Amino acid sequence: MVLETIAKIIKVQLPAYLKRLPLPETIGGFARLTVSEWLRLLPLLGILALLGYLTIRPFLPKKKKQKDSLINLKIQKENPKVMNEIDIEDLNSANVCYCRCWRSKTFPVCDKSHLKHNELTGDNVGPLILKKKMV
Repeated sequence: MVLETIAKIIKVQLPAYLKRLPLPETIGGFARLTVSEWLRLLPLLGILALLGYLTIRPFLPKKKKQKDSLINLKIQKENPKVMNEIDIEDLNSANVCYCRCWRSKTFPVCDKSHLKHNELTGDNVGPLILKKKMV
């Protein structure tokens, strides 16, 4: 049933549609087409454009998604996670962790979003930890 319908479309309806199309014999003939003739050509032109795009799409450059790209390109790449501790005497709290992956929902404070980012991308970014120096 389905194959019969497809065969009828290809063998009967498609040739009839193509015969009715106002295809000029010269390039200059396209300039003389009326609006209604252009509208009759639109489905065919759309299909040809789609087929052309699908043909060249594998050769187009791939776009990198921002959330899937590395953040740390060269700092301490030999370490599994880059994390720095800085002693600051005037902190009101004992420890403060600042985000360096730009993924934190509580930015600029780290919420450990770098863990998921590192797992997805193989990156090694970690927080900046400010510790109050204990005297």
